[in-house]
Amino acid sequence: MQILKTKVNTKSAQYIENYEGMTALLKELAEHMEKSLFQGKERHINRAKERGKMLARERLELLLDQDAPFLELLPLAGLGGKGFGPGGTTVGGIGFISGRLCMAISNVGTNKGGSVDYATLQKSLRLSDIAMENELPVVNLVESAGANLPEQAKIFNYGGESFKAITQRSRKGIPTISVVFGNSTAGGAYVPGMSDYSIFVKDKAKVFLAGPPLVKMATNEVVDDESLGGAAMHSKVSGVSDYMAEDELDAIRMAREIMETLKAPNTHFTPNKKIEEPLYDADEILGILSPDIKKPIEAREIIARIVDGSRFSEFKPLYGSTLVTGFAEIHGYPVGIISNNGVLFSESANKGTHFIQLCNQNNVPIIFLQNITGFMVGREYEEGGIIKNGAKMINAVSNTDVPKITIMMGASYGAGNYAMNGRAYDPRFIFAYPNAKIAVMGPEQLTGVMEIIQREAARKAGIPFDEEQSAQMRQYMMKDVEKQSTAFYATGQIWDDGILDPRETRNYLAICLAVVNNKEIKGSENYGVFRM
Repeated sequence: MQILKTKVNTKSAQYIENYEGMTALLKELAEHMEKSLFQGKERHINRAKERGKMLARERLELLLDQDAPFLELLPLAGLGGKGFGPGGTTVGGIGFISGRLCMAISNVGTNKGGSVDYATLQKSLRLSDIAMENELPVVNLVESAGANLPEQAKIFNYGGESFKAITQRSRKGIPTISVVFGNSTAGGAYVPGMSDYSIFVKDKAKVFLAGPPLVKMATNEVVDDESLGGAAMHSKVSGVSDYMAEDELDAIRMAREIMETLKAPNTHFTPNKKIEEPLYDADEILGILSPDIKKPIEAREIIARIVDGSRFSEFKPLYGSTLVTGFAEIHGYPVGIISNNGVLFSESANKGTHFIQLCNQNNVPIIFLQNITGFMVGREYEEGGIIKNGAKMINAVSNTDVPKITIMMGASYGAGNYAMNGRAYDPRFIFAYPNAKIAVMGPEQLTGVMEIIQREAARKAGIPFDEEQSAQMRQYMMKDVEKQSTAFYATGQIWDDGILDPRETRNYLAICLAVVNNKEIKGSENYGVFRM
């Protein structure tokens, strides 16, 4: 493959300005990530430790293989909302347990009792989807008081999906191991109840559909929680528990031991050669990107810093120049890459469609690097078929069967988001850089369009247009749209799987590619009707 030659001048004023701006955004990201580590008030943490309990992240650290990578997902879910803080009351991600790639999820029992707010539920459902799509065994470290009752109206109908998913994974031979460290009550009792394997910690696990007070209210029966749903009862009498651990360490040991007994995955591809590092420093990505998404990003400069040996076999380099497509390897895994180098024209869309078909033909995952303001508009382009050509690319993206991974590295606006595999198009993983913006269109364009519509409405009604009120409204809308377009707002809404430091792009992609290659990859042979 051809080696990409860099043209970056690290001494230029633009590079330095970009680097400083991106560094400031990374500082903001670090501050949010620090808050996501919150595991409850000090008195709740101290009480847990006095009772011989570990914290959620401590349990995860012991469960996962020592010094192996762990990809935490959705760490800022709920950011900016009114819930239990960024990340909610669940820590989850992908790591290695007994040498096996797994989804590991740990309830933060010291924060609100581990009860589930709306953001935590949505995060949990996304983690479940990722496990299902990639056929990853799941280990649940359970300690939760169940649904956050003040939010029950938003939670109840969706909450059942998590239990359904456990059984559907089991049907496909994807096991779930639940380790119960404390309370798992009401609907939460179905987590260990529906799991393939359940481990209860002696004298600590409490699993029942209704606790002693509710039992007293419903049936007038007086019973203590240990007799009603303790580890000993469920291990010796009910059979809900498969293993009774002496303590938390013993329970984690059991989970790791069970993982050793599971059948090996039918892995699609495993790299077996020495991995070439990129020729250029990943730190330079900060100077190539810009906090101002109006400034262009040269796609090949980013690609050169994430692919093996900076080698890239570009497809159709002279055609549809605003879309860069080609084949490469990342940590030894073959990939197709589609990256924006400007607005999408008909030629770019046709090129993208063609390339997606080739990736499916070759059973190769596709990496989408988004920096897109949308498709080109105007009379000339409408006459040239921009709608049908854009639709062809969206058709191909929608119906492709090879895994797709998306990184929003700048703008992600309008139908460009769709064509470049946005959240609605089921990427296996989707991440954002801290400078990314996502919306129907940019704030200037949106407010400008609204003003034109209002002026036309006033003209048709025969009334004067209020310039002062319009200016105030435009300023308000600009701020509102800008706020709701940021990467931090988007990640709080779970529109992505996390914001990453651009310098870590290659490492994130390495784990994601290992995950998607965990099962057979078979490209699509069928698409919807292409309007020619």
